[in-house]
Parts: sequence; structure tokens; C-alpha cells
Amino acid sequence: MKHIIEAQRAFFNTNHTKPVEFRRAQLETLKSLIQRNETALEEAIDADYGKGRFNTFITELYVVYDEIDVALRQLPDWTRHRPVATDLLNSPGQSYIVPEPLGVSLVIGPWNYPYQLTLTPIVAAIAAGCTVVLKPSELTPHSSGLIARLLREAFDPRFLAVVEGGIPETTALLAEKFDVIFFTGSVPVGKIVYQAAAKHLTPVILELGGKSPAIVEADARLDVAVRRLVWAKFLNAGQTCIAPDYLCVHRSVERQVLDRIAEELARIGYDVASGNYARIVDRRNAARIVGLIEPDKVLLGGEHDVDARIIVPTVVRADWDDAVMQEEIFGPVLPVLVYDTIDDVVDRIKARPKPLALYLFTESEAIKDKVLTEVSFGGGCINDALMHVANGDLPFGGVGDSGTGSYHREAGFRAFSHFKSVLDRPFVDDPDLKYPPHTEEKLAMLKAVTGMTSAAADEAGAGHAR
Repeated sequence: MKHIIEAQRAFFNTNHTKPVEFRRAQLETLKSLIQRNETALEEAIDADYGKGRFNTFITELYVVYDEIDVALRQLPDWTRHRPVATDLLNSPGQSYIVPEPLGVSLVIGPWNYPYQLTLTPIVAAIAAGCTVVLKPSELTPHSSGLIARLLREAFDPRFLAVVEGGIPETTALLAEKFDVIFFTGSVPVGKIVYQAAAKHLTPVILELGGKSPAIVEADARLDVAVRRLVWAKFLNAGQTCIAPDYLCVHRSVERQVLDRIAEELARIGYDVASGNYARIVDRRNAARIVGLIEPDKVLLGGEHDVDARIIVPTVVRADWDDAVMQEEIFGPVLPVLVYDTIDDVVDRIKARPKPLALYLFTESEAIKDKVLTEVSFGGGCINDALMHVANGDLPFGGVGDSGTGSYHREAGFRAFSHFKSVLDRPFVDDPDLKYPPHTEEKLAMLKAVTGMTSAAADEAGAGHAR
């Protein structure tokens, strides 16, 4: 691993990765690689946990294609020098910001969307001009193994290298010095990554998770709201970091919401064999999710086969202190809680760690404003769920326990870049104003040039002293 990183650092220092033409060529190579191997990629992810072709395309491959296409179009604009205003004291002169790649990057991918959440950060790193060491998840061996083989065949390891393995390999990688680390995964592991990065003062982008709430107000259009919520919750068998983790329903519409959920589940008929559902990634996670289900609180579903890694879509009655409300579920179990006023549910959510996503269903502008103003969350939707992630112009990321930093499209480019601030001045004679000896006359001139009155200047000086 040390050899891989040293080779990448040496390659980066040759400046080969910095021209826009080089970056575009690598992105074109990646896109062509995916296109030529779509069938193999679909078969690999199906072998890992039964994900069908349609969902593989819309939730995995399409997102990567979109990120590549936008980067190819926008790279000249993203990489240009960006002029800013030059103040009077520095005139004549020009001020501008210069984007530059951070350097050698480490991307640690997750298992739940092994193509989208592994390759999209790589697109951002390539666009920024970084080299990449990729560590895919060992929990999806068919998908990750195929990605590793394809990338090794297509890219120079001095530019893009893949390290396979589990905890020992990840630990060994984190012991090395990188210029930026991108991690997608759980909060506990995110803390380990953050601590390892801190030893080298390495910047990190942490895409974590948490318990993302959905709120259905009394005035919501329930047929649309429930259809969108059910799709968002049970997509990929609930193994989505921004899935609605629990549902808060106004007491006056609780029965209607539950009835509509039952109707929607019956209409869809979620089933792995049909390609519209998925298995849980492994037996350990299946057992963990089943352990969160209290049989006497099951409202819908509840059937499961841990050995087959199948849990049918399940809805449970919940209280805020239940076990199912103490950790991110990351599976097809939806706790439902009732509330009487929006103040009640807002206070409950604010008392918990900041979630990665929040979904609010209401037509009340006052309630929209209250939730958006008072509740901190990474991103979300009003009257929809999950779909904010489909708009690449919306930076995606968490806040607090749900993550730090963001990416997608230009936000991804920025995540792997440093922006140098530059003042560019001609060789002209300077006025003596800033040079010693300092006199009362020069101070008066300085105040006049800066537009500060004597009282304002005195107050500014007092503020600095404080």
C-alpha cells in the first residue's frame, strides 16, 4: 500500500493529472468501461443481493453516467481562474481564485450502492485532477470484485489503483498519509476514519447516515404522499442511507395513512424474484434488522427468512424509546409514530443527532417554514422523498453526526480541490502610505482611503482589542 501511494504521489507531482484534456480522457475511459460491461455489472450485483436490472440502472449506473457527462461539459468552467474584486489598497492589481487538485485521494466505498457510491466520488476526484486509491466494500464480493478487475484493466495504477480486502486492509490504508479521504458508510466507522485522518491533518468528506424522519401533516395529499414514501422506504429493501427511517404521522390521519400503506404494498407486491426488491446484504445484517422488530407491534408484514436474507416490507407501531428508534435501521422496517402538533415532532427530532435527510409532506407554508428554519439536516424534500439526490446540482452531504462535506457535480469537484487565492500586481511605484515611518498624517490618509470615520476606526480598534 505504501508503494501504491508513493507511486501515485510521484505521478501526481509530474503534473500529468492537471490538464483538462487528461481529466476528460480518463472520464471518457470510465464511461466507456461501464457501457461495455453493463450486463456484467447487472449480473454481479444480482449475485450479491438480488438487485434487478431496472433498479440497478436507475439507482446505480444512470447516476454515474450523469456525473460523468456533466463533468465532461463543465470541466473548462470549473477549472478556470475565477476573478474577484480587488480592493483600493491593492490597486492596481488583479485578484482571482485558482482551483487545484488536492493530490492523492482515498475513496472508501460502501456495499449498499456499490457502483453509484463508489464510482461517483471517483468521477469527482478525476474531474478535480486527483489520483485515486479505491477501497471497495468486501460485503458485495461480486460487484466489488468486478469493479476492481475492470478498473485495473483500464487505468494506470499510478493514477487509479484498487485495494481489495476487509478491515485489516482498510486499517492499513488509513495509517498512510493521503491528501484527501472520501468515506461513505456508518457513523461508527466514520469516526474511525476521521480519527485516522486527523493524525495527518488530512481533509475528509464523510457521507454517513442516521435516522432520517418523514413527517405527514394533516393537510397532506395522502395518496401521493404514501406512494412516494413507500417507494423511498423499500427501495433496495431499505438499504439506502437517505431512506425514510421512521414516519411521524399527524394523529388525525394516522388510520388513513396506514390503510394506504397497506394498499400500496399489496399493489406493488415486493418480491426478489420479480426484480423489484432486494435481499439484505448478508445474514448478520438480516439478523440485526429482525432483532429490531417487536412482534406485538407489527402492523404490516413481519415475515422474514434470515438464512435467505429476506425481510418483507414491515410496518411497526413505535414509541420514541423503542429499540427500533435507537439506531439507523437500514432495512425494510418502517416505525410509525403519531403526533398532535408540529411543535411536538420538531422538538423530538431536534433532540436527536442531526439526520442525513428529512421529508415533510404538507401544503402549509407556515409548517414548511418552521421545519426548514428550526431543524438541521443534510438535505431532503418537501412532498417527496429521496428524489433530492437525483438533482446533481443540489450538493449532497450530511451535517453533524450524519456527515461532513458534500459532493455531486460541481460540489464533488470542489470536495477534491483546493482554491488558491491570488493577488497579482504589476511592478509600479507604491505610495508610501503602508511603509514606515508611520505618522499621524499617514493614519489620517489611511482612514480617508478606507472610508472609515474616526469613530468607526476607534470602534474597530476596540473590537480587535476585545
